[in-house]
Amino acid sequence: MPVVNPAGPAPGPAEPGGTAESAVLEALALLGPGPAEVRPAPAAAVHRAAAWPEARRTAALAGATDPAAPARAPLAKALGRVLAAPLSALTDLPSFDTSAMDGWAVAGPGPWTVQDGGQVLAGGARTVPLADGEAVRIATGARVPADTTAVIRSEHARTDAKGRLYADRAVLTGQDIRPRGQECRSGDRLLPAGTPVTPAVLGLAAAAGYDELEVLPRPRVEILVLGDELLAEGLPHEGLIRDALGPMIGPWLAALGAETVATRRLGDDADALHRAVTRSTADLVVTTGGTASGPVDHVHPVLARTGAELLVDGVAVRPGHPMLLARLGPGRHLVGLPGNPLAAVSGLLTLAEPLLRVRAGLAPRPRYTLPVREEVQGHPHDTRLVPVTLHAEYAVPLRYHGPAMLRGIAAADALAVVPPHGARAGQELEVLELPWAAGGCFT
Repeated sequence: MPVVNPAGPAPGPAEPGGTAESAVLEALALLGPGPAEVRPAPAAAVHRAAAWPEARRTAALAGATDPAAPARAPLAKALGRVLAAPLSALTDLPSFDTSAMDGWAVAGPGPWTVQDGGQVLAGGARTVPLADGEAVRIATGARVPADTTAVIRSEHARTDAKGRLYADRAVLTGQDIRPRGQECRSGDRLLPAGTPVTPAVLGLAAAAGYDELEVLPRPRVEILVLGDELLAEGLPHEGLIRDALGPMIGPWLAALGAETVATRRLGDDADALHRAVTRSTADLVVTTGGTASGPVDHVHPVLARTGAELLVDGVAVRPGHPMLLARLGPGRHLVGLPGNPLAAVSGLLTLAEPLLRVRAGLAPRPRYTLPVREEVQGHPHDTRLVPVTLHAEYAVPLRYHGPAMLRGIAAADALAVVPPHGARAGQELEVLELPWAAGGCFT
């Protein structure tokens, strides 16, 4: 993992039981400097491409509107989701004094007479209390008999011919005993709301007595792939090309905590697009291609026909400037991605990621900077997103970063945010780690 520098102060973790408003405020803080308040303009007033940081803040705000209601999920189905309520212990952990080692439970000073009755095993019935001078065999995780002074590890004790037990080293009161409540007491706050449910969280929840968790639902996404020129299989031929976005976008969105309910190929059919958009029940519709103003670019006309509100209509970023974000209705949005593959990736990171992370209850990934190893050419007016690999002390720009290319991003760890007019060698640039490089994949 590279050594990186935080790009400005990061807020602390969200308070337990935080609201969607507090989540989006945290998101805005981590998305970088900008106006104190961003009010998306109505469709009729959108005349310019939004600045790249402004577009990301608008997307985060959109993700906080009409938040989804929490739901209860069995532990087996909660992985990758986010706690909607604080996780509090339902029992003491451990719930009784337990042995931390295989060995001997002893009472009082030694040597000890080994108690008749075999040994104490994990999961066994309640044990007989020990009297001073007595010992009994005990297994790791077993309930410690009442009045036990300590547990002596098997390798630190011996018995003589008369069956008396001797310790090979000093015995300290309480050694190798996990006392009841050592990890937590019943009612203790273990994790705050907003914590992603990882395998370790599932283990803690089970140990603390939970069979199910209150979690936020995954945002449901429908992907609409547009373009008559796209092939679903085989080699490109006769002006037709392979669809690179259909196979890529669903897994990418899953890494952002979303659930893809369908990926549909519609070609360049305005009526089919209108039907798909108006009939979709997904929280987010993602379209690929058709966001510019060419003869078969139908996204804008369809949005106008449905009465959608354009929140972002073009972004001052390269590649990907024709991307857009629209509000379809309460809790429902559409992100229009350009059709060129790397431009579509730019749209995912600019608009889809901030919206989905807030919607899913996930904290924004912290902003980082790294010096770039070599000069990077910039655009005269717009931000550029350039694929880079991350090393211990610098970011290395990659070749093959044209809007239609995926070769560079396939080898990349992140995208570097290059300001207008470019960056000199050694200049600190913000880097956007790709979800899988940052350990954020979900299944």
